[in-house]
Amino acid sequence: MKKTLHPKNTAEDRLPGDPDRDQTIARIVRVDHAGEYGAKRIYEGQLAVLKGTDAEPVLREMLDQELAHLDRFDQELSDRQIRPTALQPLWHIAGFALGAGTALLGREAAMACTVAVEEVIDEHYAAQAEQLGDDESELRDTIEEFRADEQHHRAVGLAEGAEDAPAYPLLTGVIKTGSRLAIWLSTRV
Repeated sequence: MKKTLHPKNTAEDRLPGDPDRDQTIARIVRVDHAGEYGAKRIYEGQLAVLKGTDAEPVLREMLDQELAHLDRFDQELSDRQIRPTALQPLWHIAGFALGAGTALLGREAAMACTVAVEEVIDEHYAAQAEQLGDDESELRDTIEEFRADEQHHRAVGLAEGAEDAPAYPLLTGVIKTGSRLAIWLSTRV
């Protein structure tokens, strides 16, 4: 049986320079691993600042889910023999700095960070799930499951006062732009 991605990603529809099926799958797994690693580091940064506050249980719950996601993508990298992004050392520092920095602005800013990142990840995971065909149904199901978790994190962030953060539209706009750039880079590098 021929393995194919969604019909719009078949060899006949690809333009010169477009990734083939294996390259597309490698990019998906690589960027999702990088994203889950970055999320782990964001929550670790937030907890470094907000440990011992009433935000800690909420942040720990979200961190635990991100750690489970990261474990799954660690396994995908290993099983499929895909290298992680070469930018992981950068995401190690940048994720922690983003988490700690927003937490230093207050609980609401930390939650605004969660809302902004999760909105971008929701869009990103939806686009990936659309790309995957039935031959990658297990990966697609994983992405959809994790997407639901990320949507829940966004809802929690909103319920926890994200929109009360100082300069909420500016803060979330900057974080969303940075998240989209990180996705673009991690897909390719």
